[in-house]
Amino acid sequence: MMTMNLTLFAEANLNTNTTAELTAEMKTYYDTTLLETAEANLVHNQFGMKKPIPKNRGKMIEFRCFDDLPKKTDKLTEGVTPDGKKLSVTTLTAEIGQYGDYVAVSDMLDMTAIDPIIVQATKKIGKQAGLTVDTLTRDAIAAGTQVQYAEGQVSARNEITADHKMTIDAVRHAVRTLKNNNIDPFDTSYVGIIHPDVAYDLMSDPKWVNVKTYSDPEGIYLGEIGKIENVRFVETTEAKKFINEGTGSSIDVYSTLIIGDGAYGVTEIEGGGLETIVKPLGAGNDPLNQRATIGWKATHVAKILNEKAMVRIETASTFNDHVKN
Repeated sequence: MMTMNLTLFAEANLNTNTTAELTAEMKTYYDTTLLETAEANLVHNQFGMKKPIPKNRGKMIEFRCFDDLPKKTDKLTEGVTPDGKKLSVTTLTAEIGQYGDYVAVSDMLDMTAIDPIIVQATKKIGKQAGLTVDTLTRDAIAAGTQVQYAEGQVSARNEITADHKMTIDAVRHAVRTLKNNNIDPFDTSYVGIIHPDVAYDLMSDPKWVNVKTYSDPEGIYLGEIGKIENVRFVETTEAKKFINEGTGSSIDVYSTLIIGDGAYGVTEIEGGGLETIVKPLGAGNDPLNQRATIGWKATHVAKILNEKAMVRIETASTFNDHVKN
């Protein structure tokens, strides 16, 4: 597990002059605890093309996408070297932003041992950090322009009714679109990001293969639940949901993303992308050793790199809140 830089957290009204320090062991422990907890919530991030945070190069990050070469069907002339081709590259830039939060505790940090309350605080802020970064990625890629409404029976989100649930035909339709766009899968399969309410409808199909029955359990994605029609599905309650945007403003519309390789890019969380920030008792303007804080700071951006490499299927669900309740 990689560790990140850990610094003292300072509010604007606190100075950073302190003699209180965390031991290297405690820094590493808090650091890895936060990272592990955050990673458990990065469902959307895991399929993006990873780009390291630029060092001393401003706030912009650059993603490069190389175009395919055209077919070369004309014959070679004996003894004549043909003109070669130059790679065509598309450069996409995005402005990175910083995000973060912290919690404060009082008189609880023991500098000689790992305090259980601080550990719990680290896990809570780690979860917050992961969900925050994942939501930023989700909202960026959910804005893609290649949209399919259910099986294609309707042409707009506000036409979706309670009967337009996720089906195997809807998945086939999306896969066909990716294949016709000559989009490569991840290894051998495409990936779907799906809400549990929508997964319930799809898993009733007899062709559904549960992840527990995989012959090779290695390489299972975070949150993976099974596969169908050459799409491996990962489940998350954080899948995009459009509240009251179906027919008559009474149907919630769920987004299921079917993704191919190279659809979008994200910044890496390692190496400075996500950092643990601990301020122990006695640090800063804390003359009576009454306050300790632990927080996180992330530098992040997500960017769609190829609109054709991702299909957003929009459907209702059996468990649509307005239908069930």
